[in-house]
Amino acid sequence: MTTSLSRIPRARDAERFQARAVEGATSARDPRPTPERPLETEYRPRHPLDLRRTVLAQRHGAGDPTMTVSGTVIWRASRTPTGVATLAIRETHPGVVRGAAWGPGREWALAQLPALCGADDDVSGFDASRHPLIADAHRRNPGLRLSRTDLVFDALASAIFEQKVTGMQAFGAWRRIVTWHGERAPGPTPQPMFAPPTIDGWQHVPSWVWHRGGLEPPQSKTVVRAARHGDAIVRAVLAAEDGEAVDRVLVSRPGIGPWTSAETRIRALGDADAVSVGDFHLAHHVGYALAGARTDDDGMLRLLAPWPGHRQRVIRLIGASGVVEPRRAPRLHPEDHRDR
Repeated sequence: MTTSLSRIPRARDAERFQARAVEGATSARDPRPTPERPLETEYRPRHPLDLRRTVLAQRHGAGDPTMTVSGTVIWRASRTPTGVATLAIRETHPGVVRGAAWGPGREWALAQLPALCGADDDVSGFDASRHPLIADAHRRNPGLRLSRTDLVFDALASAIFEQKVTGMQAFGAWRRIVTWHGERAPGPTPQPMFAPPTIDGWQHVPSWVWHRGGLEPPQSKTVVRAARHGDAIVRAVLAAEDGEAVDRVLVSRPGIGPWTSAETRIRALGDADAVSVGDFHLAHHVGYALAGARTDDDGMLRLLAPWPGHRQRVIRLIGASGVVEPRRAPRLHPEDHRDR
C-alpha cells in the first residue's frame, strides 16, 4: 500500500516522467481542436497557502494523466458531476490564485477550487507544540493545507488501485488504465491528459485491460464491484456525518477495508483526522519521527493520540519535515506479470 507521505513525487521521479509520452494515447483519442475560451476566477485565501504542496497531494505519481505541472501552472483533469473539466491554476501573486477551466464541468471545477486549495480545512484546536518536530514543521510550512476534491468515486477507485502494492505499481496501473479508458481532457493542456472513466465506465473495462494495465484481479474486481453500486456509495459518503460514518459506508463493501476508506476520506473529503491504518510504511515513518524508532499500527495511533481531529495533519507535517527513517535494504523491485 502506498502512504499519504509519498503522494508528492520526488524531483527525480518528475524528471523521469517528464519526457515520457502518455502510454496508449492514440491520435484518434487525442484531437487538438482550437480550445474554447475558458471560464476564469480568482481565489484569495484567508490563510497562508502553499499551493503546490497542498494541491499536488492529489497527484497519483509524476506520470498521472489527470494531473501535471507545467512551469508555474498546475493542470488537473477531472470528471465532475456536470461533466469532464480541465482546470489550470497558478499563484499570480502571493495570496492570489487564478483558475481557468474548460469543458462541460468547468463551472463546477471553478466553484470547487477553494476546497481543492484547502479552504475547508479547519485548523482550530490543533496544537503543534505537543511535539518539537511537529511544532518546527508547522512553523516552516504555514501554508500546508488539506485539499479535498469532493469526487468520492474517483478517490475510492484510485485507493483500491493502491491496495497491497508499491506506489510504482499502483501509479503505473492508474496511468495506463485511465489513459486507455478515461476521457480526453478539454482545453490547451501541455500534454494529453485524461479524466477517469465514469462510474459505469469502470464496470466495462475488459478483464484483459486490467491485466495489461498491471492491476491484479483482487483490486480490479473490487473496483468493478464498487462501481456497480457507485452512485449509492457516493450519496452515502457525502451524507455521512463524520469519518466514522464514512468508514461504515465503505468497509461494508467487499474488498474495501479501513486503509482504503481512510485514503478515500483524505483525498475526497480532506479529512484531517483520517489515518491509513494497515499501510506498509506509515507506522514506521510516524514512529521514527515522533519516537525515534519504528512502531506498529497500535503504537502509531498512540503516538498520534495527542492530536484528536488532526492526526492526518500531523502525518502530513511529518512528511513535510523531511525526517525519514534510513533505508535498511534495497528498494523492492516488483515483478511484471503483464506479458504472462
